Amino acid sequence: MATETHETVASACVDAQGGAIGMPQLCADWIPHQIFWLLVALAATFFVMSRIALPRIAAVLAERSGTITNDLAAAEELKNKASEAEAAYDKALVDARAQAQQIVAEAKAEIQAELDAELAKADEQIAAKTAESEAAIAEIREGAVKSVTDVAKATAKELVAAMGGKADAKTITAAVTARMKG
Repeated sequence: MATETHETVASACVDAQGGAIGMPQLCADWIPHQIFWLLVALAATFFVMSRIALPRIAAVLAERSGTITNDLAAAEELKNKASEAEAAYDKALVDARAQAQQIVAEAKAEIQAELDAELAKADEQIAAKTAESEAAIAEIREGAVKSVTDVAKATAKELVAAMGGKADAKTITAAVTARMKG
């Protein structure tokens, strides 16, 4: 075999030792190759994105949208239930207040009735005691008047006798009675 020597022609972008001259990306000889591989890479990326990634992203977005919609509907339903519960609570509170007011009114009426009955009973007892007292006072007055009359008659009789006169009981009684009347 003969030794073949390959003499490659250095392009404008590569020197004789195989090193790049300047920036290889900017080499005009390589631009068609770079465009080809760029298109291949973009096509592969597009294929992967359209067949795998984008459907998954779309599914996640659809799921999130559905979850958000369901959560909003559940929140609205819970808000309605909360409003109904609040209305029921307010009604129960109003009913309880009304019932409490009624109980208070009934208790006041019952206490007032008991108080009135006790006051009436006390008034009757006071009236009875007053009548008894007035009767006793009248009795005492009558007894006092009689006693005063008796004492006055006895004193008048003694005075008349002490002065040396003699008075009969009828005259003394008439004089004391006249004097007592005023």
